[in-house]
Formats: sequence, C-alpha cells, structure tokens
Amino acid sequence: MKIDLLSPQSFAAGQPHDQFHWLRENAPVRWHDEPGGKGFWSVTRYEDVWAVDRDFQAFSSEPTIMIADPAEESAAFGPYKMMLMMDPPEHTGFRKLIRSEFTLPEAKMRGERIQALARQIVDAVIDKGDCDFVEQVAGEMPSFVIAELMGLPLEDGRELYKLTEVIHTAPEAQAPGAGAQAVFKMFEYGSKVMAEKRARPGDDLASRLLAAEVDGRRLEDMEFLLFFLLLVDAGGDTTRNLLAAGLLALMENPDQLAWLKADLDNRLAPAQEELLRYCSPVIYMRRTAKRDIELGGQQIREGDKVVMYFGSANRDPARFERPDELILSRTPNEHLAFGAGAHACLGQHIARIEIDAMLREVLTRMTDFQLAAPPEWLASNFISGPKAMPLRFREA
Repeated sequence: MKIDLLSPQSFAAGQPHDQFHWLRENAPVRWHDEPGGKGFWSVTRYEDVWAVDRDFQAFSSEPTIMIADPAEESAAFGPYKMMLMMDPPEHTGFRKLIRSEFTLPEAKMRGERIQALARQIVDAVIDKGDCDFVEQVAGEMPSFVIAELMGLPLEDGRELYKLTEVIHTAPEAQAPGAGAQAVFKMFEYGSKVMAEKRARPGDDLASRLLAAEVDGRRLEDMEFLLFFLLLVDAGGDTTRNLLAAGLLALMENPDQLAWLKADLDNRLAPAQEELLRYCSPVIYMRRTAKRDIELGGQQIREGDKVVMYFGSANRDPARFERPDELILSRTPNEHLAFGAGAHACLGQHIARIEIDAMLREVLTRMTDFQLAAPPEWLASNFISGPKAMPLRFREA
C-alpha cells in the first residue's frame, strides 16, 4: 500500500480511506516523509487522535497547526499568532474574547435568521432546476452568516469565501504565491473593516473585538487581522464542505435519504451528526511534541510533528460499528469532526444550526437530485469537500 498523505491527489475524490484503513491496521502512529520538510508522525486511530487533541501539555499547537512549518511570508506577522496556533493559557484568553458569540444559547437565538437566510438561498436557485451546489447553495450560508456576525455586507462575505478557497488549495495546484496573495487581500479587506468599525462601531463581532481587552490591553492591528482571517476562514469550512459532501453522500445512499425525508423533524439531528462523522470536512490538525513521549507504541521525540487525521479516526472500527457505512440513525455518535479538548471548534453550535437550516430547506423544497457533471474536489490535503458540484433537481 502506497501511503501519501501530502499529495492533493490522495484527496482528489474525498478522503483516502483505503490508506487510512491500512494505517489503522498496520501502523496507527507512523513516520511520514515530507519533501522539503523534516517529516511527521501520522496518527490515525480514534483513541490516539482523541488523546493527542486533549493533551495540550504534551502536544502544542505552536508554531502552527499546518504540516508545513511557517513559511517566510509568515514572518510578516511578526510576533503575532492566530488563536488556533496558541496553547492555554494564552489560547484561553483570546478564546474568551469571542466565546460568548458562539455559545449554544446565542447560536439558537440566531436560528430564525439563519433559517430565513436558507430560504433566501434556495429561493435564488429553485426556479432554475440546476445550480452549482457548492457556490450557489452550500457556500452561501456560512458566507452570509459570518458577514452578518461581523457587520459586513452579505455580498462581501461571498467574495471573502472565494479567498478562503484559494488559501486552502495546495500550493502545487495553483499559481505560485496565490495563497499568500489571498491572505494579503484578506488583510487588506480586514484593515478597511478595522478603520470603519473604529470610526463607527456597531452591534457586531468586529466592533466588539476592537473594543475588547486581553490581559488588560486592546488588540493590536495584526492581532485583529489574524482574528478576522480565522473567523472568515474557519467560519465557512465545516458548513460549506459538510453540506456539499453530505448531499453527495445522501445521493449515493438513497435508502438513507428516504429514511431521513420520511420524518425530517425527528431524524435531522442524528443524521447531521452522522454526516459530520462520515464526511469529516477538516482532514487534519498538527501538533508539535513538547517532550519525549510514547504514543501508539512509538517513541515521539520533543519537537516532532504529530498529525491527527480526523477522517480516519471517524472511521475507526474500534469506535464505530460498520464505520464505512452511512447510518443516519447512528447513536451515540461521538465523532471528532469538530476536534476535542481546549481546541474543539468554537463555532460548532452555529455550524450545526446552519447545516440544520440548509438541509431542511434543500430536502423539503428540492428533489430528484442528479449530478450534471462529476464533482470537482478541492485540491487540498487539509480541507475535504467538493469545490464545484453541478446539480440538477426538481422543485418538490
């Protein structure tokens, strides 16, 4: 079995479950060479992924959560880091700045508005009978929600979403420097937001961030820009990719789709969790060992890169019965699609509400789904989901 978890080709039609299966069975913690880098340990069993993600004292999010070490262009950030690349207690202090916006009660208060946005999104395509499901449906919802949260025009959310796709596309699959250029454009837009919100603060997350204090001081400009990048970037990943890959999974499992539609109100909650497990939109997160430690029978050295593969953990037969099958009624379903521990996804409550609203609207108003062309998957070894998915349908 050839194992290559770096090449976007391995992820060209979704996650490489054949490779993951072999790794779990034969080498659950395995050294993986890295051209141009020092290599890393791939971690593929549920138990080990769960343990690494929760143990920030042994496995650090610094200097980065990406496999590749920080590129030279990151030096432009100076001493500043994105919240995802901090450990507690620093991470905890920054997380507190936005935590209240993403609690379950706060997310539920937005439920009615999110459902209205879902209606608006389907309204725009329902009469046509065809659409690119990623661009015109799945990608619209998180773009609109994060734009509203930040106090931005909805159309701007759509343009920012396009930049996140470039940021997540593997460097070898696009023009040289395209990812860095997209980050620069995001910062350029964020700088305008910063100036506008300082001059005219509003009742929005951007204004509150600029007024907030961490360790008794206001955020510096680069700290705000990195927060802005994180919120726009992470705010779209799971929802966009889960909706597109999830609908594809439902189309490939018509018995499960029929089961879900037969009692949508009562079955949508467990179905959503199973789609999150089955599709696992975030492929991996990296940690760096802070000390020598044993993991899965391997001796990890201080400074080694340790990479958790969530898509593999979520198909581990030691944790899930018949893991490669889509079983929408599966319960309990303690998947790791949102991670675990101190770094568990802060936006998971609002993401679930977005997914619920969008699936409800799509499955009650659209039917007879057919692919108009094969889906084109995002050329990325970090985020898994279709980049384009031409779809034909009928109005229900």
